[in-house]
Amino acid sequence: MQHIVNGGQIGHDHHPAITLADGGRMPSLGLGTWKIPAALAPTVVHEAVRAGWRHFDCACDYGNERAVGAGLAAALAEGLCRREELWVTSKLWNTFHEPQHVRAACERSLMDLGLEVLDLYLIHFPIALSFVPFELRYPPEWFYDPQAATPAMKPIRVPLHETWGAMEELVRSGLVKRIGVCNFGTSLLRDLLSYAQIRPSLLQVELHPYLPQTRLLRYCHNESIAVTAFSPLGAESYVPIGMARAGESVLQEPLVTSLAQRHGRTPAQIVLRWAIQRGTAVIPKTQQLDRLQENRAIYDFELNGEEMQQITALDRNRRFNDPGEFGERAFNTFFPIFD
Repeated sequence: MQHIVNGGQIGHDHHPAITLADGGRMPSLGLGTWKIPAALAPTVVHEAVRAGWRHFDCACDYGNERAVGAGLAAALAEGLCRREELWVTSKLWNTFHEPQHVRAACERSLMDLGLEVLDLYLIHFPIALSFVPFELRYPPEWFYDPQAATPAMKPIRVPLHETWGAMEELVRSGLVKRIGVCNFGTSLLRDLLSYAQIRPSLLQVELHPYLPQTRLLRYCHNESIAVTAFSPLGAESYVPIGMARAGESVLQEPLVTSLAQRHGRTPAQIVLRWAIQRGTAVIPKTQQLDRLQENRAIYDFELNGEEMQQITALDRNRRFNDPGEFGERAFNTFFPIFD
């Protein structure tokens, strides 16, 4: 069975993929590298390639791109795959939104990852912060001056069209194959599409059964914009950093656990399968080698229509990654973007 999604298809070959509007095929299952410690990342990434993973989601802000690159280099040197079989995404950080900084930020990620070209480069947040030079601090993170008496974010006014124009130049110069955005809603996407000379290939957003984002997904489908779901397992990555409560885990949801029993799967496999069948790519993070195998075992079973609807109906409109919440609590700066 194939599912038509976001202007493309999910195939059922050895590496199931979403076909993007330009014909590019992005593996529908990717390894998220947020919060993988740099000391572990080379081994995790190398073993992920060995286990069959071909899609890696990276970012300047994760602080581990050099380590991820070491893992990719080791896998390529060992002949586990060819570069053209890999899909590597990275992201433009908030402090590099001014057009004069976009290319240098991209080139730094390329250098750290050990690559000549990125398959996809995304604007990480619709948040422009004051520039922090590489030599002063990299990655820059959120505070403008961490040593200040009361450190805070330092927002600046940069029109999105200026940042996007510089992103388009990355495509024209051959540094990246495609560009897209993260954490945008329909209004920002609609504005972007009104002037973009190179349309966004993909939107990456938080998406899980407690935040299914059905209308946003429908809009992207209508505009042939692919969607990647980050934090597809919900609260798991946020409990340790105080952005979610342990009781908010969708993996403990009675419906999910009962479906896991019915299908002989783990709750995580049920949730990932739901996301894949909705036509989104997913980028679960793990640094446990056994989970690399478990998270890939989602293509040999299928949820029926009623089961899909039941999971979608778990919607709580619960967003865990919200600058309107963590900005003030963690970075002394009230900065809502989803309201």
